[in-house]
Amino acid sequence: MSGISIIGTGNMARTIGARAIAGGNTVEVMGRDRAKAAALAKTLGQGATTGEWGTAPAGDIVVVALLYDGVVSAVTQYGDALAGKVVVDISNPFNSTFDGLAHGGETSIAQEVAKVAPAGASVVKAFNTVFRHVLEKGRPDVFIAGDDARAKATVGAFVESLGLRPLDVGGLRMAHWLEGAGVVTVGLANHGVGNLDFSLSITGLPA
Repeated sequence: MSGISIIGTGNMARTIGARAIAGGNTVEVMGRDRAKAAALAKTLGQGATTGEWGTAPAGDIVVVALLYDGVVSAVTQYGDALAGKVVVDISNPFNSTFDGLAHGGETSIAQEVAKVAPAGASVVKAFNTVFRHVLEKGRPDVFIAGDDARAKATVGAFVESLGLRPLDVGGLRMAHWLEGAGVVTVGLANHGVGNLDFSLSITGLPA
């Protein structure tokens, strides 16, 4: 099992933290508001701890569970404290109408994180195609993208500890298309499916 540090105190931080603990992982919560971080750690229980914002995370895997517009600045602020860590970006940079991406060009929040992350840190995109309550209650597939095979294997093992199936979509440039898939899930929720009680998954042909 893995040591997980979660930067953020919102709903996704709580959901990933709870599943991580249920899967036998250790969890550290880090937030700008230490009181909120401590409250979340207490809610998670099972030995979850509270870290100081901006200091070296205890976990080898650092899940940045922040709104997309705060992810790059947070990684920049942590700086060398993230050296040697696997940094997981879970964000969805939706535009104001939720039918496109907020950033321009063929990039992604994960790729922008990689530009500011310290040497030795590896960036992986994951979890962004799964609605929070589906992650909490279901068994969705989790798509991951990254350039470092060892980092992806580490995240994959963590995903498996949650009782979920990791699926590697390729290098970090594929994070752009995972963010696009996040937009697709919103379109499906608003139109073809009509609710939020689903996730994207892969179904193989029967043998």
